[in-house]
Amino acid sequence: MSTFDDRESAFENKFAHDAEMQFKAEARANKLLGIWAAGILGKDDVDAYVLEVIKSDFEEAGHDDVIRKVVADLGDKSDEATVRAKRSACLIEAKGQLAAD
Repeated sequence: MSTFDDRESAFENKFAHDAEMQFKAEARANKLLGIWAAGILGKDDVDAYVLEVIKSDFEEAGHDDVIRKVVADLGDKSDEATVRAKRSACLIEAKGQLAAD
């Protein structure tokens, strides 16, 4: 293999790793958001609610489907801006947790 091939392979591996880490961070952020919302809603079965939130992410690309679900579930207990801000904070926390792992 030439140096160019080695560099190309290294870039491909880094891209795949970065994509995997982003996917894991998004999934963990949705889980953290679900835990937060379950606390506000007073859910007894937090794990079941978190699973609902995670499943809602498969409806369409991006995380707007998760935001819509949580906003609808919370009703007048929170607004969309608060949920979006919380999800952003959850994503930062999730990335920190993954970096620590």
